[in-house]
Amino acid sequence: MTTSAFCHCAAHCATMMRAVAAAVALSALVCVPAHAQDATRLVAAARAQVGVTTIYDPAYVRIAYPDGDVSADRGVCADVIVRAFRADGIDLQQLVHDDMTAHFRAYPQTWRLRGPDTNIDHRRVPNLETYFRRHGDALPITAQASDYRAGDVVSWRLPNGLAHIGIVSDRLVAVDSGGPLVIHNIGNGTQEENVLFAWKIVGHFRWKFPATARAVAR
Repeated sequence: MTTSAFCHCAAHCATMMRAVAAAVALSALVCVPAHAQDATRLVAAARAQVGVTTIYDPAYVRIAYPDGDVSADRGVCADVIVRAFRADGIDLQQLVHDDMTAHFRAYPQTWRLRGPDTNIDHRRVPNLETYFRRHGDALPITAQASDYRAGDVVSWRLPNGLAHIGIVSDRLVAVDSGGPLVIHNIGNGTQEENVLFAWKIVGHFRWKFPATARAVAR
């Protein structure tokens, strides 16, 4: 092989190696829908409350606004939702308050209030249900576990008529055929349990995260 031919071959190989390296780098990127990533973060934020929020406490407490919260060791079922969403940059306290301020009569009048209350409105399940429905996040209620995705918010009416709410987990009851677990607080602090169909489902909601795709490293 002549010197010129050798140099040409070496240059060609170097070009090929650079192309392969670029292809490998690109293959390490996976296009993941933004809503799937956000739903995963939502579930993680809800699960992070397990072992932290250990007390069910429905007491009325004056809290800051916006970004107000009661002590992390206590709360109600709605607080699981509010805290998980807030961890992803969505403040339901402020969103519910703004919507109630503009459309107060569209919300339940169960508590005979004369106007919105930033201390408690977002901590009441019927208000969260109303907000989600008003903003197009409601989905059909079915008996098919596969219709409920990780990050979905589900609300129920308990046998005693009380409202309850939780977040669908990304973990299944059984790996092969079981439905998803639910992260909620019904009396013993935040728990991750098999309760999706334990009570009558009255609300099924999926937050409309941005639909754009993001590239993330594997």
